[in-house]
Amino acid sequence: MKSTCLLLASMTILHAEESLELGARRELFVDRYLVGELRNATLKLHEPQLAEATRPNGHYATMLRSEDKFQFYYRGDKDPKVTWKTHGIEAYHDGEVTLYAESKDAIQWTTPRLGLFEHPSFPAGNIVLMNEFLVNHNFSPFIDTRPGVPATEKYKALGGIAFQPHQKDVRTKRGPGGLKAFVSPDGIHWKRLRDEPVVPEDWGKYFDSQNYSFWSETEQRYVCYFRRFIKGYRGIARTTSEDFIHWTPFVEMKANMSGEHLYTACTQPYFRAPHLYIATPTRFMDKRGAATDILLMSTRGGDRYDREFTQSFIRPGIGPEGWANRANYTAIGIHQTGPAEMSLFLTGGRRYTLRLDGFASVNAPLEGGELVTKPFRFTGAELEINYSTSAAGQIRVELQDEAGKAIPGFTLADSAPIWGDEIAHVVKWKSGSDVSAFASRPVRLRFEMSDADLFSIRFRKQP
Repeated sequence: MKSTCLLLASMTILHAEESLELGARRELFVDRYLVGELRNATLKLHEPQLAEATRPNGHYATMLRSEDKFQFYYRGDKDPKVTWKTHGIEAYHDGEVTLYAESKDAIQWTTPRLGLFEHPSFPAGNIVLMNEFLVNHNFSPFIDTRPGVPATEKYKALGGIAFQPHQKDVRTKRGPGGLKAFVSPDGIHWKRLRDEPVVPEDWGKYFDSQNYSFWSETEQRYVCYFRRFIKGYRGIARTTSEDFIHWTPFVEMKANMSGEHLYTACTQPYFRAPHLYIATPTRFMDKRGAATDILLMSTRGGDRYDREFTQSFIRPGIGPEGWANRANYTAIGIHQTGPAEMSLFLTGGRRYTLRLDGFASVNAPLEGGELVTKPFRFTGAELEINYSTSAAGQIRVELQDEAGKAIPGFTLADSAPIWGDEIAHVVKWKSGSDVSAFASRPVRLRFEMSDADLFSIRFRKQP
């Protein structure tokens, strides 16, 4: 028994010291993936700032960035007075349409007359999908980046709801629910990939949220995060597919804290680090007048979200609008909207901004703190950091071997002090910035920080 315990202990130590394969990927500090030790330093959640926008308003919205424009999809109602409570589920969902807007800068938007569907409630003529029962409730497109995807299927989407038990009469009349697949060459002209749902309705319970799919470069397959009630609470499940038609049995994600409803999944690859999926779900407080706020979670695949930060990412705010029933949903789509800026988009036409990679940081106070990373292997020749300091603060960087011993010539004493605020700063030592001699062998980084934030790191080729 004793020898078994010693063996397990040695295996645990070995596993803990196994080096991560960083390659040339950018790594953010939204989780502790890279964090080995923090000394008088913490992981800090940053606060998005409300900014100018004139975006159309709609629930379960999706914003895409194509080669030459931003494309925005949102739900509209032929008659807003027709609700499922006043007129029943059939009339309510028959009245839903998917609307479209576009923009060059994600600030000023136009609603082009498309000439596809006409309805007096939408004189702008910007309807891209109509008369698709249940689908228009949460139609969620994405641009398919899978290598070799046919031009006619460059855009894909899922949409639909599962019927609840008391709605079986409508199901008998209108056919089964579930998630149906659509394809398009341009994000405007859509057709069904097939008539039957590709994700069966009994998985959903009840898909009545935004269910988003995408092509994962890391996993080399399509991934979908969708609504599912888990032990009586609104939660998130995940399924994958190699062809967008046949999907693997779902797994229920470990995401909810005790007694917590997560109304939406809002999970998507981060555009500057697509191996990292960022989630901005809506937290739903059913006993507080259906008040909502926005959280920040992350996942690297698998069946678990990282909940490093449990506090609100975006609060409802001052005034009654943000505290109304289900008032706060983020749109799918986090995009760069300036040289150092990225934007998130919320219901009510709101836009919030952060610096690039600026969801969270390693933060140290003025008296100083340190981050020592886990051992990792990298490719490239220079270390690039995204950082910010106060006028009095600074950062110094040390390159260490796997055991944590400073490498001569790359010690803290050799590091040029860094102060300022930059998205892409190349770290230099007395000998210069070239660290290619240490590529592909296990190393660590030690950051000595004072009144500073470190948002991300990556190793890159020399220009």
